[in-house]
Amino acid sequence: MAELGLGTHAGRPDAGDVRGLGENEPVTGMKTFWNALPTEGRWLLSTVAVQTFGRGMTLPFTIIYLHEVRGFDLGLSGALMSLIAITGLVVTGPGGTLIDRIGAKKVLVVGILSMMLGCTLLAFATHPAVATVAVILIGVNFGVSWPGFNALIASVVDGEVRQQYFGVNFALVNLGIGIGGVIGGFFVNVDDPGTFTAIFLIDAATSIVPLALLLGPLRHVRTHADDADADDRSGGYRAILRRPAVLWLTLLTFLSVFIGYGQMEAGFPAFARQVSGVSTQVVGIAFAVNTAVIVLLQFAVLRWISGRRRTRVMQVMALTWAASWLVLGATGFLPDTLAAAVGVLAFMGVFAFGETMLQPTVPAIYNDLASDRTRGRYNAINSAAFQGGAITGPLVAGVMLGEGLDGWFIATMVTGAILVCVLAQVLERVVPATANGQAPVPAVDGTR
Repeated sequence: MAELGLGTHAGRPDAGDVRGLGENEPVTGMKTFWNALPTEGRWLLSTVAVQTFGRGMTLPFTIIYLHEVRGFDLGLSGALMSLIAITGLVVTGPGGTLIDRIGAKKVLVVGILSMMLGCTLLAFATHPAVATVAVILIGVNFGVSWPGFNALIASVVDGEVRQQYFGVNFALVNLGIGIGGVIGGFFVNVDDPGTFTAIFLIDAATSIVPLALLLGPLRHVRTHADDADADDRSGGYRAILRRPAVLWLTLLTFLSVFIGYGQMEAGFPAFARQVSGVSTQVVGIAFAVNTAVIVLLQFAVLRWISGRRRTRVMQVMALTWAASWLVLGATGFLPDTLAAAVGVLAFMGVFAFGETMLQPTVPAIYNDLASDRTRGRYNAINSAAFQGGAITGPLVAGVMLGEGLDGWFIATMVTGAILVCVLAQVLERVVPATANGQAPVPAVDGTR
């Protein structure tokens, strides 16, 4: 990694501060991992759950708020929800370029302020026009926060610790969202609009935490190279996507999200309700199971994957997801039964186990492929692939399940998982060993 930030190592005071470990030596325990982090990394990690708590309070209830509380047509409410993702996808590319040119901190500050304003507007949105402006502002934050925070993390930690960090961060994100969702579920009441106003204002208020970090303890961390504004034709999006490793990784990311996260808010609940015949309470409990499995197993999985080829880990993840979809499909043979309910919960538990393998690997590969000059754009490509899968997944699920193609829907998910295995094998042939988690990450020569 090129030298950036505080002192000599990517935002760290000095190399000796980082860890007493070899660059690729496994981090085998939470205490060891914590001691391996620089101060800036500890600041970021210790506040993740607080930052995502507010989002957890609003995420499951936004469409309910728009439709049942504000009285918007259900189609309009769904369109407003989609507009968040669409806006995020549109701004991701320009956001990645800005991250490389002016630094992640400045872009993130703008995104966070946009999020705070959007949540505040949404809390009082009694007219569709106000709600539209609100969700666009929220979408702007979604578009820049993923590449921005990933670039910031990669500027603070590297080597084996970076992979560990992405995994632990994912567990803490789920913990914050999960706790927020549970509390929000007990708090909100569709007959009392004030309860929904309160949770959106809480969501806005929790954004103060990352804003304070960026303007306080992390204000000196640099996330872009000194010559980032120079003409670098090798760092444009077209040139980056011409790299075989990036192209295959991006396709793998898109497909993984399409059969994974893209189905969590549409395909899974629709199948569980319409085909498996379970109650909404069972669906809610299933999401709680998802959070619990991730929080409980993430660090054990990190110990297991440490030092292993990341592409092989992706293959295990894909096979795990294929098994989970087969479990969910089997519940359709016993609808409206206890066995179906158990199967739905089992699906989410197995699926969550697969999630613990995706988040530590994919972002780590993108950031190991990137140079400090192009890190924002690499993470923007990752974000765009993720958002693309998250947008198309629900669309396909809606069409297939709406037409009664339940078996074909499960077959599509399983086939997608098998294709992820194939893409991971292709990726292994073209990705550098260092980016595949097999060796210490060497100093960047400017091109990688």
